[in-house]
Amino acid sequence: MAPLYIALLIFGVVFAGALLGVGLHRWLPEQHIGDSSKDVVRLVMGLIGTMAALVLGLLIASAKSSYDTQSAELVQLAAQIVQLDRVLSVYGAEAKEARAEFRSAVEAAVDRIWPSDRPGGANLDLPGNANVPTGSYAMIASLEPHTAAQRVAQNRALEIAIGLSQTRVLMYEQSGSSISWPFLVVLVFWLLILFMGFGLFAPANPTVIVTLLVGALSVAGAVFLILELAQPYAGLMRLSSAPLRNALAQIGS
Repeated sequence: MAPLYIALLIFGVVFAGALLGVGLHRWLPEQHIGDSSKDVVRLVMGLIGTMAALVLGLLIASAKSSYDTQSAELVQLAAQIVQLDRVLSVYGAEAKEARAEFRSAVEAAVDRIWPSDRPGGANLDLPGNANVPTGSYAMIASLEPHTAAQRVAQNRALEIAIGLSQTRVLMYEQSGSSISWPFLVVLVFWLLILFMGFGLFAPANPTVIVTLLVGALSVAGAVFLILELAQPYAGLMRLSSAPLRNALAQIGS
């Protein structure tokens, strides 16, 4: 389910809990909403609020860390692409065919992950994308160096090609969501109870309703941010293709 739909669902659940609390305030007997009851409920709400804040912060930190890691790996991949092409250019004219093959493979991979740079449609399937350097690796390995400099360049190119493949596989393995769904479900439950408690002792007037509405929107927005960060190759906050496209513009020339 898209992050926006999940966030809207959470908003509806939390705000409905707040309205339920406001409704209960009108129907509960006076002894249930007296000062003694208020003190106990506020203590429990404080405990739940603290736990919800801790879990929410943990989820945001986890999603942001995963997003930053994959962003760094993308930059590293772009650097390896440029480095491999430069080493092949040092090898000489004999590596021209390998460079052309490598450029075509990179172009295909970029178009597969960022199709026309339109939102959505990213394809990170490992069987296709993990083989980006395979054809180029075979061509590099088949080169027959005639000088010591060419031999060094060939060995270095093979090392970079292996590192490139490893980085790509690592990106695939980390492309899944970093969100712990049990944490998220428990968090939503706590927020539901918390907002129900907010509404329980609040008077039913427009100011209170708007305040509860803004609060529900805020927590739903935080969850939306978490879910967006957890899928870096899709959605509104997906990683830019600029590093790889910049690298593509520099190779094969």
